[in-house]
Amino acid sequence: MKLIVREALLSFRRAPVLSILAVTTIGFALFVLGLFGLVALNLRDTLTEIAERVEVVMYMTRGTPVEVATLAIGDIQAFPEVESVTYVTEDQALEQAREQLAEFRGVFSDLATNPLPASLEIRLKPGFRDSEHVTAVAERLEGFRFAEDVRFGGDWVEKLDSLRRIAGIVGLVIGIAFAAAAVIIIATTIRMTVLAKAREIQIMRLVGATDGFIRRPFLLDGAIKGALGGSLAILLNYGAYVAVNQNLFSAVFFTSGQATLFVALGTILGLGASAISVSRHLPKE
Repeated sequence: MKLIVREALLSFRRAPVLSILAVTTIGFALFVLGLFGLVALNLRDTLTEIAERVEVVMYMTRGTPVEVATLAIGDIQAFPEVESVTYVTEDQALEQAREQLAEFRGVFSDLATNPLPASLEIRLKPGFRDSEHVTAVAERLEGFRFAEDVRFGGDWVEKLDSLRRIAGIVGLVIGIAFAAAAVIIIATTIRMTVLAKAREIQIMRLVGATDGFIRRPFLLDGAIKGALGGSLAILLNYGAYVAVNQNLFSAVFFTSGQATLFVALGTILGLGASAISVSRHLPKE
């Protein structure tokens, strides 16, 4: 095992330029893939923030006792989709209207009676903020005898669902395309390294080295180059994230776990590319 590790590490000393080129090429290939990952991550967070605004509002008939509303809150909170229920009194509704509709503040000030009804604002749990679940909750709320009207912006929720579906499909297709391009670039780069050692492989076979013994240093070499390339890609992605975060808009970056997985992806791709390239020079065991 020590010999295999030593041979893999010696490849960097014997061909430093080619090794640096391989790591750099792998790094930039994964950098492009990482950029797409960051775009997808930020888009997902943006859609999640928008979805958090989804709520169902049940306007109650005027004169509904507070005790009845309190009992209704308990029943509604028992719905599996519901995260929270907020009771808005008639006076609170009028105050909110004055704050949110400043241009009509004078109209609201001259009112002899409050025309706005009390309401229940229902927020849904994550995973239930799609059109199907929102509509189902709204239909159940309409069954309460004191429910005068139920609003939830059905068209807006449906558009949000469509946007999420489109983003998911486009993200999957583009992600696969970028991943395939990265694999091709990495395989080509590692193959250049293997071709540079074609004579060495022939000599090792002539002196009786087994195919497995010859293959393992190349596999380890590819894994190391893949890990270094993945680390370089993370650094480049972080630089792009900082630039965007400081000059354009607030963004999010990969978590430590996601960054580790990205480096692991580079390691796996480097290992796989080495295996494919070496297999063209050696028969399978």
